[in-house]
Amino acid sequence: MLENVAMEQDGNDSNNESFVPNFFDTEKTQNGRVSYPIHHIDNFFRPQMAGHPENIIFLTCDAFGVLPPVSKLSPGQAMYHFLSGYTAKVAGTERGVKEPTATFSGCFGAAFMTLCHTRYADLLAEKMKKHGSHAYLVNTGWTGGPYGIGNRMSIKDTRACIDSILDGSIRDSTFSKDPTFSFDVPNFLNGVDSGILNPRNSWKDKAAYDQAMKNLAQMYTENFEKYTGKGSADYSKYGPAK
Repeated sequence: MLENVAMEQDGNDSNNESFVPNFFDTEKTQNGRVSYPIHHIDNFFRPQMAGHPENIIFLTCDAFGVLPPVSKLSPGQAMYHFLSGYTAKVAGTERGVKEPTATFSGCFGAAFMTLCHTRYADLLAEKMKKHGSHAYLVNTGWTGGPYGIGNRMSIKDTRACIDSILDGSIRDSTFSKDPTFSFDVPNFLNGVDSGILNPRNSWKDKAAYDQAMKNLAQMYTENFEKYTGKGSADYSKYGPAK
């Protein structure tokens, strides 16, 4: 099954009745994709079922460059960030997007959630408590400054962050409490430049960082107002400091 993939006439068909996909045609969108039966992969996992996760990773793309590449969340913070669903639309994800734009999508997929988002947060909280799962926020966005000034987080550093979560080595690190969001930021990780773990240290203009962080915190707070008084718990207290 092809989605957002351009088709063109097959040059080998003299009758011009056949069409073939052109995976390199991005005129309409860069967001092409292909789905196929899993048995086309020789070493696929045949049970096609896994146990309950030990670690839960929320991915965000922070275009303002103020969130750390990885942070450890408390159960309450996990629900706050799950409900917030903060990320940035970047070129290639949606038609017409030329530069990153901040967006909040509840449960990191609001369009697909049929119930109130707090219902899913309550369910996730219940499952995490029952199975002892840990939650992390991984930022694949910018570091050293916002989009246009800073640099995109390298795949190497993001992979190292993910690896440290999966192999448990992140728990060997000491942590610092973020003064705005109160989540735990590791002070060192294998394979990651310690200079980017605390994003403020990667900015030349510290005052500009502080203002950008303040602005993002305000965006979080305003977005979360829609969840006030809903659900079985008030998760707003796990958001940024006011």
